[in-house]
Formats: sequence, C-alpha cells, structure tokens
Amino acid sequence: MTMTSEQQGEQQGKQQGERQGEQQGEQQGERQGERQGEQQGERRFLAVAARRWPAALAVASAVLTADAAGSTRGVAALAEVLLLLPLLYLVMAKLRRPGLSWLVLAALVVPFVASRALDALAPVAVVAVVAPAVLIWGLLDGQLRRPDPLRVQAVAMAGFAAFAAAGLVLDPTVGRYVLAAGWLLHGVWDFVHLRRGSVVSRSYAEWCGGLDVLVGVALLVAW
Repeated sequence: MTMTSEQQGEQQGKQQGERQGEQQGEQQGERQGERQGEQQGERRFLAVAARRWPAALAVASAVLTADAAGSTRGVAALAEVLLLLPLLYLVMAKLRRPGLSWLVLAALVVPFVASRALDALAPVAVVAVVAPAVLIWGLLDGQLRRPDPLRVQAVAMAGFAAFAAAGLVLDPTVGRYVLAAGWLLHGVWDFVHLRRGSVVSRSYAEWCGGLDVLVGVALLVAW
C-alpha cells in the first residue's frame, strides 16, 4: 500500500522526534554522569583531606618556620624546639593516654614560647623542669624501674638532647648539620610510633614526623 505524502511526513517527523529524544537522553545521561563523577571526586578529595590533615598542618607549620633555618638565631631556636619534641613523648609515656597528645603539646608550647618572647627565662628551662619531674614521678611509682616505654623515651630524650646541645654550642656552619640530623631522626622516631600506634596519637605522630623531616631538609639546604 502506497503511503501518502502526509503519512510519510508524519513518519519522518516521528523518527526525527525519536532520534532527538534519544540524543537528548544521551546528552542528559552524559551530563549527569559527569556531575556524579565530579561529585564523587570531590567527596574522595574531602575524605583524603580529612584523613591527611596532620600532613597538611605539618607543611603549613614548616612554611612558618622556614626562615629560621637560614639564620644563626633561627638555628638556635630550632635547637631549643628539638628539645621540646622528645619531652612530649616522655610526658605521654608517663601519662599513657595518647589521646591527650595535642593538649599536652599546647601545655608545653605556651610556657616555651612565653619564656622565649619575654626573655625572662631560657626556653630550655621548661625542659629542665618538666623532664626531671616526669622521671622522678616514674621512679616513685615504679614505672621507670620496670620494662616500660617510659624507659625508652627517657633514653631517646637524652639522645635528642645531645643533638640539640650540639646545635647550640657548635659553630653554626657545622652545628646546623648535626641539628638537621637530629630533626630527621626524630622524624623517623615519629613515623615508627605512627606505624605502631603507641605513646602518642597517630594524628600527632603524622604531623610531627612531617614537620621534622621538612625542618631537617630546610636546615640542610637553607645556607
């Protein structure tokens, strides 16, 4: 049966409409897929950022201290800060509450920074007061007389103190290399504790380890 021109026109119109509908559907599907992909990418980025915020904070902290690595006064300040880091581990080993790591850091940093800003008391005095107090406490309650992380942290405190002292007393051109080694080794110390999940919180260990490595590298390349 022969189709009339009107019927042919209707059929062609239907076919064109179907093709246009299919094309529009495909385009809408592609746009929706792209939007969903972008949203998933954003969610993944936010999830990673939420997990890795200590590393980001370490980079920001290193940027703030970058200038210190290039001056004699700054190197001396970094030597004093190196004393503070193992002191926190010593305190945390005594408390045995890793969740308090950031709070203890704040409690140590405030008097440390205040003493340096006021020049009324050497920042090293904070370490000289707190470290013996923790060790005496450990002796009195027996924690230091038995196998315990406090023993390990006490030895580590002495070792890192030697690196810090060398950074303070040696000629800056030599002392900065010794100090850089101390910072880098403390970074290794942090990552060991991060892997084990012991003594300090994982977030603190990640932040401190990242900061230590960046400061150590800055000391090596700044001069």
